[in-house]
Amino acid sequence: MSIVKMKDLLIQAAKENRGCGAFSVGNMEMVKGAIQAAEELDTPIILQIAEVRLKHSPLAMMGPMMVQAAREAKVDVAVHLDHGQTLETLKKALELGFTSVMFDGSTLPFEENISRTIAAKNLADEYGATVEAELGLVGGSEDGSENHGIRCTNPQDAKVFCERSSVDALAVAIGNAHGNYPVAPKLAFDVLEEIHQTVDVPLVLHGGSGITDEDFRKAISLGIRKVNIATASFNSLVKKAEEYIGGAGVHNYFSLNEAMVEGVYQNVKHHIDVFNCKKPLV
Repeated sequence: MSIVKMKDLLIQAAKENRGCGAFSVGNMEMVKGAIQAAEELDTPIILQIAEVRLKHSPLAMMGPMMVQAAREAKVDVAVHLDHGQTLETLKKALELGFTSVMFDGSTLPFEENISRTIAAKNLADEYGATVEAELGLVGGSEDGSENHGIRCTNPQDAKVFCERSSVDALAVAIGNAHGNYPVAPKLAFDVLEEIHQTVDVPLVLHGGSGITDEDFRKAISLGIRKVNIATASFNSLVKKAEEYIGGAGVHNYFSLNEAMVEGVYQNVKHHIDVFNCKKPLV
């Protein structure tokens, strides 16, 4: 298989009535774990990294590793910059070979979000890449540093936004939030259904970590095609690392590496199974 555009994976997911997992990574172990799960389940995935994570995982280091891992994977893999904040960062990702970028103007006024998304779309078109945007406010933030609250996406605004910006995918706010949920969120499925009936682009669910498996599948049935998972993978990695370090005997980097890979692998595999909508939930 090969590295592909995210748009192609989302079109394929729509035809097969499933969701495509977009798994955030921050180091080599996370990349290895995600690819291992995707290959085992013979399911395409999206590898992604958010701009806010780049202070810990520099793009110049992570980007080439993600792109090369996608090229060598036995399944199709898209490589995506999540929550891009500036055209400068988007351009850097595209130069490295990312096949998809997101410009997140969700905190901006409506017209400014459209105009800056159009600029991002024009830039990505030069590289033949896919563009994702966000309308409405998904709660929290990728690194937990701020929270602008939650504002559900207005379906009619979504229609205008998509028509004017020509984006390839739209992230919507339906009560979802980034980070760890204190309790499982109550998603506004009525809003999602209306958006799905109103716009003609694949929809994206951010803040996936902590949403129930049943709600994932219901959201997918109502038009969600890209599902973001970040916090759950980071948490699973840390848990496996803690278990290893807390165990008896002498510890070494190589076994720690394997523990971290295993943590991400297990989490990604579970979510792919859920998003594929083939097996009954247990």
